[in-house]
Amino acid sequence: MPSTIRARRLYLDQEQSLWMLRTISLRNWRKNLPNRLSIQEYKQGVLNGERSVLARAITLVESQRSVDRKLAQTLIQSIVPHTGHSFRIGVSGLPGVGKSTLLDALGMLLIDKGHSVAILAVDPSSNMGGGSILGDKTRMHRLSHEPNAYIRPSASGSSLGGVAQKTRESILLCEAAGFDIIIVETVGVGQSEVEVSNMVDCFLALMLPGGGDELQGIKKGVLERADIIVINKADEERLMLARGTLREHRAALHYLRPRHPTWKPVAMMTSAITGMGLEELWRTIQEHKQTLISCGALKELRSEQQRLWMWRLIEDGLRDRFFEHPIIQNLLPRYEQEVQQGIRLPTQASSLLLASFFQEEHDHVYPQRITNIKSNSSHEDR
Repeated sequence: MPSTIRARRLYLDQEQSLWMLRTISLRNWRKNLPNRLSIQEYKQGVLNGERSVLARAITLVESQRSVDRKLAQTLIQSIVPHTGHSFRIGVSGLPGVGKSTLLDALGMLLIDKGHSVAILAVDPSSNMGGGSILGDKTRMHRLSHEPNAYIRPSASGSSLGGVAQKTRESILLCEAAGFDIIIVETVGVGQSEVEVSNMVDCFLALMLPGGGDELQGIKKGVLERADIIVINKADEERLMLARGTLREHRAALHYLRPRHPTWKPVAMMTSAITGMGLEELWRTIQEHKQTLISCGALKELRSEQQRLWMWRLIEDGLRDRFFEHPIIQNLLPRYEQEVQQGIRLPTQASSLLLASFFQEEHDHVYPQRITNIKSNSSHEDR
């Protein structure tokens, strides 16, 4: 037998052995998985502040499985009466602005003041592989060891606006678990990152020293939704540059419409390394909170957020039903290929797909009505 054939057979035998080992390991792993909790066990564990149950509850609401979605909806409905007591803060900024480092320092400050802090950190998902690093805990090394802090990294997935698809549900779960400060840290992708402002009470926009003049600041959609603008990394070597950037952004605020009529956005400097500005930042956040509460704006804000959440769920539900529909799954590959080859225009393909989807949905919802119409038509023909 030639040596190349023997080598090939040896290679195949090794590959088969490795495959068998992986299969056995996977089966053992599945056997050792904890049993699915009941709704009452999820609810009681979250209300008792059990971190392991809270983590599993967030995983449940993030699941894309249809059976998990029904359980998650029931769970969220059951814990809603225990939510709404926290103050929700959103933090946005470009990559490298120091969001995680600042939150590590701010979180430690809040814990020293007697607060319990939950941080929902959203990591960007790869456009190529779809994966996420989820490494925020490594950048919040002090906060990750605190018993009164909880850090939950989540992948942004296909969700736009810098947040994960189920961030709102995760906020409610953390509130039910007893955390009185909820911080949503977004992926830091720039101007599209305004979705977080529709689910928090106070929105912080972090900027780097030398980040651009006031006209560039006006262009950024993040600044237009910000309640507080923070020039971060105002360390010793960049302190003068940070002061100049602070003046520019304060000038830019004169051209921006406030998010709330009762609150005029402010700009300030911070340094997570030296701790400079952290106390001032927390006092400003508290002042913002009291301003919204005193005039009833906080209640109105959360009511509007509930309405926006409803529409977001409608959009997500329609998209999911569209792509999961068997007719769409059958037609979509052919239409995609025809569009790529230039045989069919994208406008025509999208119109045909939507028409097929809505017609099938209509026939499914009103089958008896359609049957009656056809029966009446046949009688009229006679």
